[in-house]
Amino acid sequence: MSAPLSSRRRFVKGAVGSTAFLLLAGQHLPGRAFAALKLDEKPAFFSPEEFRFLQAACECIYPSDSYGPGATALGAPVFIDRQMDTPYGRGELWYMAGPFQDGPANLGYQLPFAPRDLYRKGIAGANHYARAQRGKGFADLSQKDQIEILTAFEGGAIHFPDMNARLFFEQLRRNTLEGVFSDPVHGGNRHMQGWLLLSFPGARADFMDWVNQEGAAYPFGPVSLSGQKA
Repeated sequence: MSAPLSSRRRFVKGAVGSTAFLLLAGQHLPGRAFAALKLDEKPAFFSPEEFRFLQAACECIYPSDSYGPGATALGAPVFIDRQMDTPYGRGELWYMAGPFQDGPANLGYQLPFAPRDLYRKGIAGANHYARAQRGKGFADLSQKDQIEILTAFEGGAIHFPDMNARLFFEQLRRNTLEGVFSDPVHGGNRHMQGWLLLSFPGARADFMDWVNQEGAAYPFGPVSLSGQKA
């Protein structure tokens, strides 16, 4: 394994929950040809304008580089769209009773909005902020402007009518990474490119031949829950 790829893998593992994902997007990295992968899915929950926001924002959070495709080509926006019509997206798996109040970040999510409502309100707030500050909707801005706006959201100083923008950003970042590295049956991680980056074997059922072989390279590629192989 080459040193650059090793470094990028360590970066991916360590950057979850940090601004580093946004900073990486600002670099002029090679490999944009990966974005030519087929992207013909139509959103089931989000409007076309909302879905354009997702595609642009997810790509800022997890951009393509010379080692693999970015979030959009990997299908992370499709993954998020599909999640909105599940018990998770409808908030059926969350404690949603009151009282609701602004609390410190270490107490977790405190709002009355299910993920699908959080996205709808958050995207509307983000587009309103982008138009007010930069004169265009978020998806129509340059990636540099998009990164600056997302960084402002992450910082916690921006407030939408119904929430602090940081809460929306954290939801978006978490779901983007889930879409990049989830099993492909859920709509993301196309062609298991996210798993291939990390040398993750996927849903293989039997690893007994490789137990206690420290340092030995695992020779098989990843497998999806559907049985598809990379």
